[in-house]
Amino acid sequence: MTHFMDAKQTVEYLNMSITWLYRDAARSGLVPYKFGRGRNANIQFKVTDVQAWVQQQKME
Repeated sequence: MTHFMDAKQTVEYLNMSITWLYRDAARSGLVPYKFGRGRNANIQFKVTDVQAWVQQQKME
């Protein structure tokens, strides 16, 4: 079963701003999933994708 986090949960987990999440996350490699249409669309992120993205940010 695939687990998702909504935008609020994701920014809390990453300690980032909601603005960064909507504007820059996809450019940084963190791809959102969109459920629904228009203004009521729900943006979510796969938990495993977020965890993998965090690991990729590790500085050597």
